[in-house]
Amino acid sequence: MNILLLGKNGQVGWELQRSLAVLGSVTALDFDSADHCGDFSNPAGIASTVRALRPDVIVNAAAHTAVDKAEGEPEVARVLNATTPGVLAEEAARLGAWLVHYSTDYVFDGSGERPWVEDDAPAPLSVYGATKLEGEQRIQQSGCQHLILRTSWVYAARGGNFAKTMLRLGSERERLTVIDDQWGAPTGADLLADVTAHAIRHLVRHPEDGGLYHCVASGETNWHSYAKYVLDQASQAQAAIKIKATEIAPVPTSAFPTPARRPHNSRLNTRKLQATFGLVLPHWQQGVARMLTEIL
Repeated sequence: MNILLLGKNGQVGWELQRSLAVLGSVTALDFDSADHCGDFSNPAGIASTVRALRPDVIVNAAAHTAVDKAEGEPEVARVLNATTPGVLAEEAARLGAWLVHYSTDYVFDGSGERPWVEDDAPAPLSVYGATKLEGEQRIQQSGCQHLILRTSWVYAARGGNFAKTMLRLGSERERLTVIDDQWGAPTGADLLADVTAHAIRHLVRHPEDGGLYHCVASGETNWHSYAKYVLDQASQAQAAIKIKATEIAPVPTSAFPTPARRPHNSRLNTRKLQATFGLVLPHWQQGVARMLTEIL
């Protein structure tokens, strides 16, 4: 199996380089790759790459994920999140290749407390959410064989993440304030990458199972409880980093105004994914604890 991976150096892309290696030959590209174009701001270049490499599977881990920045550059976000994924889908359809693509809970408006299911009506609150939704729609309309995985609250040991920020602030300050009215499930890039590899093997044998799925770790939390868990784990581990924070105060989203509105409910229902692919998604604390063991 010949696989083309785009966005290889992002959090998910880095883990995909590992998980996809057992499936076949992987050509992994990023925006600055020299051999072939991996730059999503250049849709024609991406199309040329697909035509030259003729992969069996395209895995797209590239996106404009700077949620607040997207509010000020909607056209840039649209090219990266919608236009180029649409071009990828058209090329995949011509080749008869599979396209794997990642999307987000930001396609929903974050209302209520029920975990979102795949066929709930989308209503994005931000440019990021709107462009990611358009990307989904372009892929679906192309007629290509596809797997779209919506996820949320993604982290990895590599690069920056919320836990690392809390550890740094917790070592510098005695009092932290953290939002407690946004709910979701922290989801490891390693988990997403492993699910992707399992799903690709399944889809090669059962192409009728392609489509749109939700993929997050199990359980739920809010940012305040997540921060407490991280700092508690660090204290118990007697890590080199010393936690000074003695108070973590809960505050509403309104305490931290941002250009892009954040959804309050990022919960995603994963029953469809688990039933179709025969997978069990571990609790979010399991993945976060493992990540903390790596970085502490």
